[in-house]
Amino acid sequence: MDLDEGQILTTWAQQAPRKAWLLRPGDVFVTPVPLSRDFLRYVYDLTGVPPESVAVVEVPPVGAVPLAWAVREAGLVEHVRALAGDRGAALLPTALDASAIAFARDIGIDVHPYPTVEAAEAALKMTMLLNTKTGFRQTAEQLGMRLPSGRTCRRLEVEGVVLDLLRDHERVVVKPDRSAGGHGMSFLSRDDLRGGAGPLLDTVGGPEGLWVVEQCLDVAESVSIQLEVSASGTRAVFSGAMRTVQGSFTGYASPLAPSSSCVADELEEWGTALGRHLAGHGYAGPFGLDAVVDTADVTYASESNIRRTAVTTPHAMVTRLTAGSAAPPPAWSVAKGWTRSPMDFERALARLRASHLAFDPNSGEGVVLYAAAPPDGRSWRYAVIARSSGDVEEQESALAEVLEFEGG
Repeated sequence: MDLDEGQILTTWAQQAPRKAWLLRPGDVFVTPVPLSRDFLRYVYDLTGVPPESVAVVEVPPVGAVPLAWAVREAGLVEHVRALAGDRGAALLPTALDASAIAFARDIGIDVHPYPTVEAAEAALKMTMLLNTKTGFRQTAEQLGMRLPSGRTCRRLEVEGVVLDLLRDHERVVVKPDRSAGGHGMSFLSRDDLRGGAGPLLDTVGGPEGLWVVEQCLDVAESVSIQLEVSASGTRAVFSGAMRTVQGSFTGYASPLAPSSSCVADELEEWGTALGRHLAGHGYAGPFGLDAVVDTADVTYASESNIRRTAVTTPHAMVTRLTAGSAAPPPAWSVAKGWTRSPMDFERALARLRASHLAFDPNSGEGVVLYAAAPPDGRSWRYAVIARSSGDVEEQESALAEVLEFEGG
């Protein structure tokens, strides 16, 4: 995202507590939002991490700046440097960007999983390119992925491109070049432009920003695959179905249904090709490839996320919490539900435990409140872990009743 998208960045920062599920003894967690002690105790109890073995650095808010800048503004660089040096740490950023690299240099550590900061910096150009809609579209075409028909243009050209594409398609989707989670996207039909009114574009990207205008497909399912690039090659880690509303990500369920095996195979083929391309430009680490399946069962690639995505950490959490189970890999989902009235973390957790829905380490199943209590006390993010997708759906239905979700 561009830094001038301050409000949405502040909102997304509230999800930072979920990174607590990655903590191991000796780690340092630098967070842009406070972590409640109730939530941390909950995480430590389930992961078995001694609280005294982890350092948590809460960075005061200073506006829409990279977290590394906020650390400097708060005068915490020396503190973080001392903690990291004591532990022989490497930096694990959500995304590889210029500020993360500069921060690693400031505190004298490498960026995981690169051997040196210079190696991480060499991958930056391709990382930044493929985290844009235009960069992905160009690269995906070169790699032979199937794409919706569409064009790239500047903001002032969007209206003309929209009109051109609407001659052949009923609807189009207009995407700002730098955006995530559906922010700034709009969906237009011929009726929307009757009367001479042009498309109302979000302010994302500014007057000179790039945009992608594409055919709006009749979508049956939104899907994604998460992969990892390492010295041994590109490995598919997991895939699943995304839950979306008007292009905005609202949840995820993994694995894909057996009936989607052809979709999964195509995703892995495309993702592996993209991973080879990334590796050839020095990138190492996780990335995701998103796609949609239309009502004719044809899959189209839509974007890449060269970073830790919204499901990377929940998957790591699920894998960690079920590591002692002898059963096959579990089914799981992440989603958000709105309670009818606000509640704090302890109250929500007490309801789960009283109803026997709370995650049970012995069975490897249950509900995890994986992102702490929301600021409004109502918009709860949760994960459900179970033996099958059907069991996941049953637990989600029960959860909606127990926490009294709106519409539940």
